Amino acid sequence: MSRIGKRPVELPSGVEANIDGQRIEVKGPKGSRSFQATDDVTLAVEDNAVTVTPRGNSKRARQQWGMARTNIANLVQGVTLGFKKELEITGVGYRAQLQGNVLKLNLGLSHDVDFEVPEGVTVTVPKPTDIIVEGINEQHVGQVAANIRDWRRPEPYKGKGIRYKGEFIFRKEGKKK
Repeated sequence: MSRIGKRPVELPSGVEANIDGQRIEVKGPKGSRSFQATDDVTLAVEDNAVTVTPRGNSKRARQQWGMARTNIANLVQGVTLGFKKELEITGVGYRAQLQGNVLKLNLGLSHDVDFEVPEGVTVTVPKPTDIIVEGINEQHVGQVAANIRDWRRPEPYKGKGIRYKGEFIFRKEGKKK
């Protein structure tokens, strides 16, 4: 029995959900997102909340029940609050700056990295050592943050590189004489 799927997804004021068959579209102040549910679940909007119920008692129906409810909750959060990932740059001379739609990264490589910011995601650089990635799609925000981080992952000896804010890097001691 799904504990996640049992709870309805509350729709805050200013958010509207429309169901067309197995497709749900959620509109809010930040934009509009949609999700296509499988045929294993039934979607319904009742009393300003979206409920998901499984069709049958098969293992797949129970799996899709919780997953569909979580995806709908993410749609609602995305159109109301949005999603945000914060990155920190650590290292001497490592910095970032935003020029139009291009994020320029100086990461100790022989060249500067020009990272093209994809559509649907906004990147801001409040300080040369901080990067904030925001958007209404959780998957896109996380993927863009991971792509930026991949240019210089934090290394375990000095801790230099790009890390998520609050991420702990296990430090190694280094070579002894």
